[in-house]
Amino acid sequence: MNKNLHHIGLLILRLGFGALMLTHGLPKIARLSATPIVFPDPLGVGSGLSLVLALIGEVLAPVFIIIGLKTKLATIPALVTMFVAAFVVHLNDPFAKKEMALLYLFAFLVILLSGAGKYSVDSYLTNKKS
Repeated sequence: MNKNLHHIGLLILRLGFGALMLTHGLPKIARLSATPIVFPDPLGVGSGLSLVLALIGEVLAPVFIIIGLKTKLATIPALVTMFVAAFVVHLNDPFAKKEMALLYLFAFLVILLSGAGKYSVDSYLTNKKS
């Protein structure tokens, strides 16, 4: 396989799943200003902290994934958020309700294992140091 196609594939994966995840996270930002904060608390840490953790996994991490900065590290909060969504929040729901979280989980797992690829800030910084 052409090495550039591999890197283009990783770029498409990062851009696609990162941007799609933002569509779930960005609307949640407005909930930070609500008094009281109304958000599910699946881990028992409080609604406010649960919301902040969800925003890290659904907004901050995807931005880093999209630009390819600290990509492997950034996938961890996204993975954890999707794991909680699939196996805690939607534990007793039908598979169709868990499916989207699982798709994101697997995509972010591939990015974690494969890295950002050549078309990323990580690659630029690594090559600049060399």
